[in-house]
Amino acid sequence: MNAGGGESRPSIAQALRGETKSGTFFRRIGFSMALTSTLYTGLSGLDINQQRLNVVGNNIANVNTVSFKSSRVLFKSQFYVTDSGGSAPSGESGGANPSQRGLGAVVAAIQKNFQPGAIEATGRASDMAIDGDGFFVVKSNAQKYTRDGSFILNSANELVTTGGDFVQGFGVDANYNVIPGALVNMVIPMGTATSAQQTKAVTLEGNLNSNGVVANGASILNSQLLTVVGGGVAPDANTALVNVAATATPGVALFTAGETFDLSGVKGGRDLPAASFTVTPTSTLGDLMGFYQQGLGIDSAVPLNPAAPTAGAVVESDATDPTSARIVIVGNTGTENALALPANAFRTVAGNSPFTFADGNNAAGFTSDPTGESVHTSFVAYDSLGTPITVGLTAVLESKANTGNTWRFFVQSPDDTDTDLALGNGTLTFDNSGKMIASTGTSMNVDRANTGATTPMTISLDFNSMTSLTSRDSELVMTEQDGSPIGSLTDYSVGVDGMITGSFSNGLTRTLGKVALATFNNPQGLTDMGGGMYKTSSNSGVPIVSGPLTLGAGAIKSGALEMSNVDLSEEFINLIIASTGFSASSRVITTSDQLITELLNTTR
Repeated sequence: MNAGGGESRPSIAQALRGETKSGTFFRRIGFSMALTSTLYTGLSGLDINQQRLNVVGNNIANVNTVSFKSSRVLFKSQFYVTDSGGSAPSGESGGANPSQRGLGAVVAAIQKNFQPGAIEATGRASDMAIDGDGFFVVKSNAQKYTRDGSFILNSANELVTTGGDFVQGFGVDANYNVIPGALVNMVIPMGTATSAQQTKAVTLEGNLNSNGVVANGASILNSQLLTVVGGGVAPDANTALVNVAATATPGVALFTAGETFDLSGVKGGRDLPAASFTVTPTSTLGDLMGFYQQGLGIDSAVPLNPAAPTAGAVVESDATDPTSARIVIVGNTGTENALALPANAFRTVAGNSPFTFADGNNAAGFTSDPTGESVHTSFVAYDSLGTPITVGLTAVLESKANTGNTWRFFVQSPDDTDTDLALGNGTLTFDNSGKMIASTGTSMNVDRANTGATTPMTISLDFNSMTSLTSRDSELVMTEQDGSPIGSLTDYSVGVDGMITGSFSNGLTRTLGKVALATFNNPQGLTDMGGGMYKTSSNSGVPIVSGPLTLGAGAIKSGALEMSNVDLSEEFINLIIASTGFSASSRVITTSDQLITELLNTTR
């Protein structure tokens, strides 16, 4: 009792133990505070399970989104309140563990699942899927990365995403070689790109009749007798054309300076292309002989065969008239090399034809005899600009021996830009079984000066499939050549290595570029920008850009798309788990609310 004789004041400890009315009140306050923290604990459970429901719902919503990557939510407990720190064992006590109360849970992480989805064929050449690791590199204002390969061609024939970002890759040089290093926009110029290819190799096949007659004779064409104007002196190769006259009319010069003559001869029954010769005051009879030799495609470089005359065009003195000479033209051996010069074969536009030629003899005593087994073929090649080049090839049986036969071939082209039709000659040697065992002169040069094309144009002739067996006739045909005329881009495809290969209307294929892929040390660290696009972050690492199938990057599947990797059965289970967790947390809040209500009602 107090000094005034009243009831003594209870201690605080008594009050808290409930030994007084006021102590009971304080205990109620303590219970209320504990139940309030329980409300927040339950609220944290609601929050994290709601976030899990959001992630699961997003996964399910994107189950059919191209290349979509699902996510998962990981939880962790929130901080703890320590009521007792515990004690170590002693002689008087076995020790006590810490006493702690948790205050709920929080989201630890939301992780992307970058496992590849199923690949579905679409048949569209512009669609691409990545089989393995890596991302397509795309660019608009900034560089981004995506697994979504549903690309299209825009109006400028650039490969872009459905959102308009440019697909990046490696370009090609003028020779269609990939340029590694700098990334460029991938361009596929459908219908606008053109391409041509120079012929470098030609394959010829057939059988050359081994039972034919060896060609020892050749065409020998003689002009009428010629003299110097005024007569009395035989002209030679150095005589000026303006001083040449026919012996029959020595007072009339056959040529006038400034005249232009066209030569149109016949060879093997085939009309030769026209060649022009303009007379100048200094033009000589020798110049005209060189023109005839080149314009008729006579190859004077053929080694001399003792049984055949020497090919070429010369001026020979007449054996019976020392004041006269004639032009003698000797062709190459073989029926297919037989020459003919009709009356109007060499004439001006006005029809002036100064010479008449006929078969005859040469000074060596050979008579015109263009016979012997031979065969002719022609084929079309192409220069570097795609211009068609006609090439003629004649094969002639040159000799027979106990070890086999030897044929000589002659090559000429009217599209050679110099005057000489002849391109060269070579030999084909066959053994006793008719199999070719050796060849010479199989590389030919075609002059393409002042055409803009590569000059000279070198063509390699392949006769390896030729035979020389007995047959009724010789046969020779071109079966393959690697050139082509101009063609436009009509189609394209993408290989597993990212190479974009274009197909042209002329049958050519060309590399148009190479799609680039980027890999990351930590793809989980990429920032998802939505729309299937990602950008780097401080924890993703720098992009390692390379071609497919290198540096860990996967392969490209053309005409296909990667599907979503969402597993619906797993997502439905996660949906149940999240909703159960949400419901349980709400029950914690409901129970805590009921207890607080009961506690407050105890004061009534």
